[in-house]
Amino acid sequence: MLADSGVIRHRGKLPAVRTSAARFLELDRDGNAAEYLWSFVDGMPFVNRCSSTSEAPATTPKAEVMSKALRPKWFKFVGPTICDAFMRASGLVNDHLSSRFRDTQYNQPGERRCVVA
Repeated sequence: MLADSGVIRHRGKLPAVRTSAARFLELDRDGNAAEYLWSFVDGMPFVNRCSSTSEAPATTPKAEVMSKALRPKWFKFVGPTICDAFMRASGLVNDHLSSRFRDTQYNQPGERRCVVA
């Protein structure tokens, strides 16, 4: 993997995956890792509705808080951009474009529209 720059651009990322996975297992053993991660969005998916991909931020204050919280727990390569991508991929953040065919399913009273909080 290290020979393919399209896969790994920083040599430290491979051992970091192993280290962070071990830290996650420790976090889960010490408590509930899922509850801990959901605490960054107050237990509910953060709805961040945007009308175009150019409106969607690369990172958010919530991702910055997560990043700062994970670093002292010895997680590696957990900057705000990585945390933001994780939050989107895991469903902590819902930022589907408002032009999607299921948009009405997500239009709820009080929904945040491309507001980064």
